[in-house]
Amino acid sequence: MNGELDNTGTSRTIPEIQDKIDAGDAIVLTAAEISERIRAGEDIKLEDVDVVTTATRGIMSGTYAVLSFKVSEPDSFVKASEVLLNGVPAVVGPCPNERLGILDLIVLGTAHSKLDSNYGGGHLFREMVEGKNVKVDVTTSEGSHFSVETRLSEIPYAKLNATRHAFKNYRAFVNPGKEPIKTIFHALPFEGEFREMTFCGCGELNPIENDPKLETIGIGTRVLLNGADGFVTGAGTRSAPDNPNLTGFADMHDMTPEYMGGFVTSAGPEIINTWAVPIPILHEGMLENILKLDKEIPLKLVDLAGRIPLCEITYGDVWDNVDLNIKYKPEKCLNCKDCLVIEACPMNAVSRGGNGAVHNPELCFNCGLCISRCRGEAFSANLGSVRCATGGCLRDIKVTLRQSDRARAVIAAEELKEKILTGRFRLNEPVEKISWRE
Repeated sequence: MNGELDNTGTSRTIPEIQDKIDAGDAIVLTAAEISERIRAGEDIKLEDVDVVTTATRGIMSGTYAVLSFKVSEPDSFVKASEVLLNGVPAVVGPCPNERLGILDLIVLGTAHSKLDSNYGGGHLFREMVEGKNVKVDVTTSEGSHFSVETRLSEIPYAKLNATRHAFKNYRAFVNPGKEPIKTIFHALPFEGEFREMTFCGCGELNPIENDPKLETIGIGTRVLLNGADGFVTGAGTRSAPDNPNLTGFADMHDMTPEYMGGFVTSAGPEIINTWAVPIPILHEGMLENILKLDKEIPLKLVDLAGRIPLCEITYGDVWDNVDLNIKYKPEKCLNCKDCLVIEACPMNAVSRGGNGAVHNPELCFNCGLCISRCRGEAFSANLGSVRCATGGCLRDIKVTLRQSDRARAVIAAEELKEKILTGRFRLNEPVEKISWRE
């Protein structure tokens, strides 16, 4: 895929940019670094940057894993009628290998454990990547049952697949009604009467925000999916030209657990994924979107129940002048008998210790829900608020929960930059552009 000429006649190709990288002459910047320079008043031109590394981390429901591994000796049973992995149901198939003692399984990222209502596919996948044992319960078509334990290192085929990831733009949500609503867009029942707001999306860091015409992101583009080398396979479900998303896959054996996980919502467990995508800048025209700041990227605030648009805000309203990381000061913990933070944390990142709550930063998603739940104000961060004119009233609505982790997205983009510069990640041309059926 060659670079398209802009109106000045200047263009370059992906192989030419990779040659510059190999020679040590390329300028690679993260999307966060680009934005910092723009805010500092710098004028960035084509010659100032060759590649921008972008990233997004958030709840991405459209996820499934395909697994194939041995559970018994050949001819031990004919067919499996049910398989549970740590209680999470798997779809048996698509290839009937049970006579060989091998299970071929598809496990949905949003599948919920039959043993624990707060455990799902996202939790299972992260624990697998962490190297933990997985209990496999098999019910055969003959009615017998057996259990074995395995781990990812004993599963030769384990691919994570995306059916709808990395939306160019998502939504912010409020509940105008009087009654709380259980929803995947909140870890607790969503309070009504505009008392709170949640949102999704990493704004100016998002891969497709930086390449909305999909000039360099195409079928076969190499990316990092949860830290592992993966590839884009096309447009995802519900993808549209004005708000595309991506499908792709990567090998679970190479993934980083901190980029993954389960997120417990009031409607059940969801799944977290992280994408990092390089954007080679082929011509001057591509800079228009790469140089956009959060305040220039629209974000629709919608009614949670009917997804009815209420007002237009921007990602600047939710990401500018806020704290990306949650801070915990254990000395302020009141050691409450019934800790509301432990009860509410959607990541199980807060537990009880000998002298109060213990915060696990590796599990923390920086969603910020702990801030509104902690009686002692031991957890802190500025999550911001949004001013919105709706229903004839001008309202200030507090952000109480974020379903995208921008702090870890920044780290993912930095990791991709370092891999590109050290030759551990090579840019490649897509084999085909992504298109949509009308």
